[in-house]
Amino acid sequence: MRRATHPLRGPSGTVPRSMPRRLLKRIFPAPHTLRGRWFLRPFGARLADPQLWTLHRRGVTYAFGAGLAICFVPLPVHVILATTIAVVWRLNIPVIVGTTFLLNPFTVVPAYYVAYRLGAALLHVPRQHFHFVASWDWFHNSLAPVWEPFIAGCICCALLAGLIGWLSLEIVWRWQVTNRYRTRHLTPAGASD
Repeated sequence: MRRATHPLRGPSGTVPRSMPRRLLKRIFPAPHTLRGRWFLRPFGARLADPQLWTLHRRGVTYAFGAGLAICFVPLPVHVILATTIAVVWRLNIPVIVGTTFLLNPFTVVPAYYVAYRLGAALLHVPRQHFHFVASWDWFHNSLAPVWEPFIAGCICCALLAGLIGWLSLEIVWRWQVTNRYRTRHLTPAGASD
């Protein structure tokens, strides 16, 4: 009787080693398509560096941590800042840019509220209750008493999120490599009979 196999598993019953790379290559855009984008033209030939596009531990883990830190920059320049940092530090561009999109219209309010609360606690400032109205008058009058704790909280959250993100992905990556090495090179007990 033939055993049913999982569609993602190979004939030996194991998941192909290159499966995450194939998935990421399918999700991420090709480097030549990104070089043609108007907002990436200032980087020019620097985007041709293969180190910015390959999936290696240093480039991916640091890019993930930096992308999480960039999420807490309270300006709408996340993609430009992420690309600049990736080019200067030679980090993986798709990972750092993709990570910045974790802060989206659904998560921005809770994330910035947590940053404000953390900043208010650090600076020992009593919490201000305010209602957001999208107008220049609100920014001029209502944001003045809360900007210091908000910026302090954003800096702390950026540092914490970046460090925790980098460290957790680094640990998972190393664990996966160690586990793969053990399964490949160590024979199971009792198999040498």
